[in-house]
Amino acid sequence: MLAELLLILAGHPSSLLVVGENGQLRCTPALAELLHPGEIDAIEFLTNQVAARYRRVRDACERLSSASRYVAALCRAVLDILRTQYERLIIDVEARVLQRDSSLVASGSTVPMSSLKATFSTWVAPLAALCSLFDELEMDSSPTTNTLWFPGPLLNLLLGRGAQSGVKPIASIFAEIAIAVQHVWKAQLACFILHGAPEEFATHDTFVPYPTSLPSCLSSETADSIAYIGRSIAVVRQQTAKSRQRLELPRDLTARHAEILTNVMPQDRHEFDEAIAKIRTNVSEWLWNRVLTRKDVEETIESLADYFLLRNGEFSVALIREVERLKHDRLTKGFGKMIREQDLQLVILRASVGTMAQQDPTLNRLRVVLPSGPHRPLLPTLSAPSAVPLHMLAADRSTSFARVFAPTTAFNDLLLGAPMDLSYTLPFPLDLFLQPSDLRVYGHVFALLSSVRRAHMRVFGCWSSLSNSQRMRRRWTGLGEGGDESEGREEALRSGWGVVRKMTWFLDTLLSYLLTDVVDEEFRRFKGQLWHDQSSASAPSLHDAVAEPISAQLDFTALRRLHSSFLERIVAGCLLVSPGLSTLVRSICEVCERFVGHVERWGGDVLPDLLAEGSVAEGTNSRLGDLVRERFTVVQDVNESLSSLLEAFYEQLSTTTSQPLSSAATGDASVLFNTTGLAGGGQFGRRDFLADDRAGVMLRRLERLALRLDYNSTFSAPIQRAADEDANILADM
Repeated sequence: MLAELLLILAGHPSSLLVVGENGQLRCTPALAELLHPGEIDAIEFLTNQVAARYRRVRDACERLSSASRYVAALCRAVLDILRTQYERLIIDVEARVLQRDSSLVASGSTVPMSSLKATFSTWVAPLAALCSLFDELEMDSSPTTNTLWFPGPLLNLLLGRGAQSGVKPIASIFAEIAIAVQHVWKAQLACFILHGAPEEFATHDTFVPYPTSLPSCLSSETADSIAYIGRSIAVVRQQTAKSRQRLELPRDLTARHAEILTNVMPQDRHEFDEAIAKIRTNVSEWLWNRVLTRKDVEETIESLADYFLLRNGEFSVALIREVERLKHDRLTKGFGKMIREQDLQLVILRASVGTMAQQDPTLNRLRVVLPSGPHRPLLPTLSAPSAVPLHMLAADRSTSFARVFAPTTAFNDLLLGAPMDLSYTLPFPLDLFLQPSDLRVYGHVFALLSSVRRAHMRVFGCWSSLSNSQRMRRRWTGLGEGGDESEGREEALRSGWGVVRKMTWFLDTLLSYLLTDVVDEEFRRFKGQLWHDQSSASAPSLHDAVAEPISAQLDFTALRRLHSSFLERIVAGCLLVSPGLSTLVRSICEVCERFVGHVERWGGDVLPDLLAEGSVAEGTNSRLGDLVRERFTVVQDVNESLSSLLEAFYEQLSTTTSQPLSSAATGDASVLFNTTGLAGGGQFGRRDFLADDRAGVMLRRLERLALRLDYNSTFSAPIQRAADEDANILADM
């Protein structure tokens, strides 16, 4: 009887058991008459809870052993565990029975069923967990629809089951199975990142890993690095396959990378991330020395600066004008009213005609993206913009640096009237040192600069319109500024001129600061650092005092570090990292757009025609006509809004520049964007010093902007304005 029970536990069939009504195995009636009820319960427990589950798992492993390589590795690991642990336990029990072990054999002659039940009960939970695992694997036998047959979801399931289990045997079993699957996954990974062979790991055209190829235990940076390494090696091999000098990683470097992969597992996230980062750094250095040339880098940097940082002034002005013309055509012409991405691509080509961009081959890399889809243009809004939240004007105690750049104020909807992003296509090998996050930063800077430039052009157009109207009025009337002898029209006209003058003064100052002090200066510094000749004997200037040290031979890591530092200074100088200042700049642009929209609606002049109804005062008790009074009220509202915004901008700017510098605050400057691969051992003190110097340069630049805005002490020592000296003009009307 005991030998038969051990054979049942080993997975062999037996005539002592029959299938009951509920599908469970039960003792035959003839056997049940000879046994105690407790012994019957113990036998049925061992048969159903242990032996049946063992057979279920073993049979499933045999059926799935020819499935995918990952499921086959799982089955092989499960069979090894059962062979080395469960089957060895059966053999040990049999040996103890034959040896009459007192811990199992009572009185040296009988083996209680309760002892066997207690011995094998430790396998109830592990076998139940394995049955549940194989139920999910066999739920769908088609490899195209069952995601668990792929490494990513399978590893997620195994690691999740092991981590969530509170039973140590279950956790250890799933850990062993996960390690076996990870070994197979690492073999596929090695083929991809060492030799550029995608096989079942990645697509064969774009060399992008399948979503089901990567487990969720990998960080997003590591997943990007795997895609970057494999794609780089595969594309280089593909591009140079037909040439005489086929480029491949050196054998010693490949062997070193294989050794690095051998010692880490994906489940050990920190060690695996460090290993992949090391491989990426080595591959990047090799690519920099063999693939990426100085001409490619210089051409791309010049192109990004010309189109995103508005260094190509004639093209940027033409682009803004073409966008305005497109909106006007959609509002006035009879054809389609929607603006689509292809229309904006045509706008870029039209804007390049007659400019240096017309002959620039990199112009074709520009792409316009409408995140919200096709846009129907609208007339300029005449309503007052929403008030600036008070919390946005609070002092920014982080000294305008943030660890992660996420602008709180968007400018990408001011140029078109709907969100519009300018993108850039990066062909190989330019995408080896530029990342999508860099292009997003360029897009944010372009949105700010183009919005301010558009407001500047609109206000100057309004200035020209007011000047033409005034010259025409004087030509036909020959009288004072208002066209007649009344003082009311003259006051209204001067008020309008004052608003336009204030707008042009601020936008001139801000645009000069952005394009000259920030963009041009930082771009020249970046170019000087990029191709700096270490062998030159020229004495270092104060301008180069904050330049980051670079090696005599520029490598891939240094290039990415310099470019990240350049983007950091551009963003900080353009006020995008200061929520208060960027919000105020947007509000000022909206106020300017509102005023220009009113003037355009009025026919290009603040004053109505002399013969228009409501233009001249009726009676002796009024100085102004109703129409003039209405327009004068609008101008006064705009003037008050603009004055309050300018005062808030200067106050916020003064608060920002008066903040004390500290290494803790400025240390974030070196990791503002792409932080991977920038660490250098033994240089942290030097890096803190450079971060402090960079922050000092940026704050001194903001101080110069504040001095320009307050050149006549308008904000620091307010004087009573002429409009306040008079008793309220409207009160006398």
